Amino acid sequence: MAGLHVHRSESAQALVDALVHLLAAPPDDPFDRDVVAVPARGVERWITQQMATHLGATGKRDGVCARVDFPRPDDLLLSAIAAASAEHRHAVDAWQPGRVVWSMLDALDEVLREALTSTDDWCAALRAHLTTADGQPSERRYGVAHRLTERFAGYAAARPELITAWQAGDDTAPADLSWQPPLWRRLRERVGAPSPAELLDGACDELRRRPEAADLPGRISVFGASRLDAANLRVLAALAERREVHLWVNSASPALWDAVRQAGDTGPRRADLRVRTNNPLLASLSRDVRELQARLHALKPATDVHHPPARRAKQTLLEHLQASLSLDERPAQPVELKPDDRSVQVHACHGRARQVEVLREVVVGLLEDVPGLEPRDVLVMCPDVEAYAPLIEAAFGDDGHPGRTLRVSLADRSPRMVNPLLGVAADLLDLAAGRVPATQVLDLAGADPVRQRFSLDDDDLEKLRDWTVAAGVRWGLDAGHRDRWQLGDLSEGTWRAGIDRLLAGVALDEDAGLCGPALPVDGIDSAAIELAGRFAELVDRLEDAVTRMTGRQPATAWVDLLEESVAALADVPADEPWQVAGLRRVLDELRAGAAGATAEIGLAEFTALVGGRLQARPTTAGFRTGGLTVCTLTPMRSVPHRVVCLLGMDDGAFPRQAPVDGDDLLLRDPCLGERDPRSEDRQLLLDALCAAGEHLVVTYCGSDVRTGAQLPPAVPVGELLDALDGLAVTTDGRPARAAIVVYHPLQPFDRRNFLPGALGRPGPFSFDRLALAGAEAAGAERAAAPDLLDGPLPIEDEEVVALDRLVSFWQHPAREFLRQRLDVVQPSAGEFPDDALPVAPDNLDRWGMGDRVLQDRLRGLDAESARVLERARGALPPSPLGDGDLADICTVVDRLLDASRDVRTGAAETVDVDLPLPGGRRLTGAVRGVHGDVVVSVTFSKVRAKQRLRAWLQLLALTVAHPGRPWRAVVVGRSEDPQVTVVTLPPLDAEAARAALLDLVRLRDAGCRTPLPLPIATGEAYAVARRRDPSNLAAARKAAEECWVSGRWSKEDTEEAHVLVWGAGAGLDVLEAWAAPPGALDPGTTGPTDLDRLARTVWEPLLAHENQESR
Repeated sequence: MAGLHVHRSESAQALVDALVHLLAAPPDDPFDRDVVAVPARGVERWITQQMATHLGATGKRDGVCARVDFPRPDDLLLSAIAAASAEHRHAVDAWQPGRVVWSMLDALDEVLREALTSTDDWCAALRAHLTTADGQPSERRYGVAHRLTERFAGYAAARPELITAWQAGDDTAPADLSWQPPLWRRLRERVGAPSPAELLDGACDELRRRPEAADLPGRISVFGASRLDAANLRVLAALAERREVHLWVNSASPALWDAVRQAGDTGPRRADLRVRTNNPLLASLSRDVRELQARLHALKPATDVHHPPARRAKQTLLEHLQASLSLDERPAQPVELKPDDRSVQVHACHGRARQVEVLREVVVGLLEDVPGLEPRDVLVMCPDVEAYAPLIEAAFGDDGHPGRTLRVSLADRSPRMVNPLLGVAADLLDLAAGRVPATQVLDLAGADPVRQRFSLDDDDLEKLRDWTVAAGVRWGLDAGHRDRWQLGDLSEGTWRAGIDRLLAGVALDEDAGLCGPALPVDGIDSAAIELAGRFAELVDRLEDAVTRMTGRQPATAWVDLLEESVAALADVPADEPWQVAGLRRVLDELRAGAAGATAEIGLAEFTALVGGRLQARPTTAGFRTGGLTVCTLTPMRSVPHRVVCLLGMDDGAFPRQAPVDGDDLLLRDPCLGERDPRSEDRQLLLDALCAAGEHLVVTYCGSDVRTGAQLPPAVPVGELLDALDGLAVTTDGRPARAAIVVYHPLQPFDRRNFLPGALGRPGPFSFDRLALAGAEAAGAERAAAPDLLDGPLPIEDEEVVALDRLVSFWQHPAREFLRQRLDVVQPSAGEFPDDALPVAPDNLDRWGMGDRVLQDRLRGLDAESARVLERARGALPPSPLGDGDLADICTVVDRLLDASRDVRTGAAETVDVDLPLPGGRRLTGAVRGVHGDVVVSVTFSKVRAKQRLRAWLQLLALTVAHPGRPWRAVVVGRSEDPQVTVVTLPPLDAEAARAALLDLVRLRDAGCRTPLPLPIATGEAYAVARRRDPSNLAAARKAAEECWVSGRWSKEDTEEAHVLVWGAGAGLDVLEAWAAPPGALDPGTTGPTDLDRLARTVWEPLLAHENQESR
């Protein structure tokens, strides 16, 4: 029967069952198709699955869904308008949003050109907004054009009569928006065709006169709409005069529907719609569907059918909630909440990551506890899927958790996050718009398509990072690129300077000096030459792309440039052509939308254009695939599921915080049925409440991650909790929220996660075995850390003891034991690129610069040459900021050189050492920096135990290996400004030197079997105190503790090697408990502990001979 037929139900399942029953009756024409308009692709998939179990079935749910089209409601009704006549068809085509935006841009440019000569100030507001201070067009032109195009399209849909009036010359509008009517007429002139809003009434009349004009079947359904614009309603009414038009509406409350129908309100929006609702939650969440019903009532539908869902006994809290919404009532007396009722769960967590972990435990627990529940029965909806997607993938991908077995489908992802090639395109545009910082370029190099193009593996990427740091790259392609930021005279730290240094380093060492303007980067071995070339090629191609992405050009030219740039920088494996297809699809859509457009746009405007294509949008992929589905809160995505989870319902995140557009006429005096994002989100929450079959789970950030302070949930969730408090109380009379809201601990390994009943579940809440092990370990008695070794290692079988290894051992005995005997090396964290130009170097930076300048001067460079080299390294702040720092450093270097000039006579030599050791071994090596008979060490560091002990060992080795010469050693280093420290070790008696050297070799042998407890600063402090007052052991222990035990500042007990050997927080007593292996210490050396004897054996001879002075 022709007419508008409204079908409504609290349950979408009841609606789709009725829809299936309707479609089961074949149309009059057996070749005719059915049309069911749906608001989202996910709803389409659900309906097709439901239809396929009934239509054509033989009773075994083995039917098929065929000859059914699922357009969007807007597309369906636009096609109906287009069918009215050729003029209507042309208008619909001409006013496609992707095309109209270019006409709008042309109209805005025309307005700006006229403003230069015209005295008409109607466009003064536009002119001020779209021009820069110097009168040039701003980079916001396309963004404004796009926003105004959407705004005018909204007027046409919500109030078509407004557009008709403007076209007729009626400029009624608020004074501050008086520019909109004339701008609309300019746009209309540019498009060259009437807008669909102007032709709407004529199209509807034509559809009434000639219903066959529209290529539509005699039966049309619109499913799941919670809001229909005025224009759409007019077209539906016109179609309904000669066709069956079925509108399927999800309405939570039949009682409220009846009340709204009696009110019969239309026109301007009112807060209460003249309807007094009894249920406060229903009043808060249902405005969209109430206003839709009011507008439908004005159309006088032929039928209004309520399809009641299957009756369920009100046994659970969720069922009581749904019943109270359906009946629009507030219970006079709260029911008693059963202790085991978990139908509604609200979980307050610390941050997003913890919410995902808690959600995982809830889902796994429900799958275990609820008979017959499967992952496909669980729907997770989230206001911001993109923010939670990586966390969900990580949490449900944990190998040690049973949640790993669940197949999780993420829907509604941004195309750039799903398609790596699109991600490269977006990153490239971001780089071109910015400063091309080092970290972003390395991130681009790490993208899979770029790695594929340039054959980069993980080790290569780490090397590129190290090279970028070594070359001093910060940001900017070259000096010319930096000119945008008024730094065009500064080339240090740019990519061009860095790559030049890198390529120079392929052929030369840094000691070779400048190669043109570039200082070679040290440490590029022959095996890495090809990688350096590939890196240079990557940067060159990036530079070419970024350089070309300047100025203004038509959008189609920008699309071609982007396609060429991505092809130059990225590639995909042969078995993943879908990435290329996805990129081409987006680019082709951009070309099609801009076809014929001549307006020239800049990079920022083109980036905004591309960004619109890469935003997250509802898709079919990932929805209802048999696994657990995660999707956004898109209209009617809340199709029935046994378990509905709402993730991330944080205060401020839901409802959406839509910015108020001051240029929107509709917001000045809104009418019923017009869009309001916040009301739309509230309606989505109401739909979700009705869609939950057995369980509703809500998570939100309920505690600050840093402070632990409690945070409120989203306002609608708070209203839900208020409603639940009115529905039920616990057995001891507390509000329902006391039982259903669970405040989770910060850490997954907190013992409360594993205590039965502690977090709302009868059994342990968590299923994480690794977290359980952590909780058990945290609750167990703290046992002493096991010894690193069960006993001393076997004696090392070595014929040669290297002098350098002997020196390294005594500079850090624990670290060298791990390295030399256990082959354990603590990896350094490495340096990471810094995008900011250096402005004020810290102490470590100053030491690095000073050490490099000092070494340059020691190898013969004059002061100015050393300054030039240091500037070429790119570590200094830009001139003149860095001039003062460099001058101060050079002053200190000059003092060090002056203090050591007397002993640095002649050229530095290297003296070989080769001497026999007991047992047939030999000590071999070379001592560098020897001037005559003096071993000279000049350091930019302060002279500490490390430098002195090295000089002592070298002096001992030279004295024993070449006993006929009066060897001595001098160490020069910084002291308190303006002084320097000079440490002198005089010539030694050959036999005494041999005895001291053999002691150190023997103790080193013992230290290669079991760690020696002699950290260098701690051992020296102890020995110095013992030498100062041999009878005061307490003073010696205190001096050692000051170097070993950390307090406000970290000391030697926190060094990684020491923690690995003796454990975290080991006190001095742990070191004192060491027992020397037999024969390691001279029996003639006595002391209260073996540590005392060890420290004195190592340090006493050095302390007895050295002389320290400040100059």
